[in-house]
Amino acid sequence: MAHNLLKGKKGIIFGALDEKSMAWSTALRCVEEGAEIVLTNAPIALRMGEINKLAELCKAPVIPADVTNMDDLKSLFTKSMEHFGGKIDFVLHSVGMSINMRKGKSYTDLDYDFSHKTFDISAMSLHRVLQTAYQLDALNEWASVVALTYIAAQRVFPDYSEMADAKSMLESVARSFGYHYGFKKKVRVNTISQSPTKTTAGSGVKGFDGFMSYAEKMSPLGNASAQQCADYCVAMFSDLTKMVTMQNLFHDGGFSFTGVSAEVIEQMEK
Repeated sequence: MAHNLLKGKKGIIFGALDEKSMAWSTALRCVEEGAEIVLTNAPIALRMGEINKLAELCKAPVIPADVTNMDDLKSLFTKSMEHFGGKIDFVLHSVGMSINMRKGKSYTDLDYDFSHKTFDISAMSLHRVLQTAYQLDALNEWASVVALTYIAAQRVFPDYSEMADAKSMLESVARSFGYHYGFKKKVRVNTISQSPTKTTAGSGVKGFDGFMSYAEKMSPLGNASAQQCADYCVAMFSDLTKMVTMQNLFHDGGFSFTGVSAEVIEQMEK
């Protein structure tokens, strides 16, 4: 059900690849709530994914941008403002990739050149996005920036490997830049720590199905879906959360604060 929570707002959605993407669900929900959006992803992802289908559904332009390239990001924000005829109200950063994981390298045997690229794509890209917007004065006052993260930034999940380090950095960037952007323009910057979700990227993590099942049993409310994450993003983009900034917001059905559940104990005792 739509409530026009984002009526008149304009935003950029990073990272929609296919229908499994949280960015895909969020783009649809933002439009449903009255927003106009621009879609963006890396050129190679645009070729591999189905973003043109989403663009048609959302009546949104697609502007390619490599998040590790400052010229691309400047072009993205400049063209977006030209398209909207003004500044931007919200940004979703849904970007992450571990090259070591893709190559089957364990955490105790990382290729550091791969790691640098992982951190660049998955974490420092948020700093680049924010710095570009800051320097171009591309965001309206009280604009909202959300980046998607995962609880592996705080706890050890062995097969999440270097992405845990990247997510820790991502959350730190959100806090640090949120401080500066808050004082400068009242712009709020937050991260949403989502339940394990069966996206194209998430499914590539070793043992993912088993962990999804475990998280479901551990979480009092169960795992949050991609659609529910989209709902939360809409809330964070809306004016109803204007005083929330520099926070890491757990959206995981209670998993993050559950020591152990009765269901998991029962399973262990069988």
